[in-house]
Amino acid sequence: MQLAVAAITPRFLKTPDAAVHLGLSARTLEKHRCFGTGPVFRKLGGRIVYAIEDLDAWAALGARNSTSDPGNGVVHPAKRRPTDVVRR
Repeated sequence: MQLAVAAITPRFLKTPDAAVHLGLSARTLEKHRCFGTGPVFRKLGGRIVYAIEDLDAWAALGARNSTSDPGNGVVHPAKRRPTDVVRR
């Protein structure tokens, strides 16, 4: 008697796997997380995970048909934006 084993498709990816999914380095994804410019993430205990649909939605913001196409969204670079600077 053999038991049928169903293939389990992951719904959440850890940072290194999420970075591979997006074609980025893990460090770049960490920077996006710190600056608030990256995809939505979840903290499960002390672990950071990304839902695959959130990664795909974030990447879709950068979709363009040509270099002159303004697109529907913006994927910011992984750095602090001038509007985020706090003056004291």
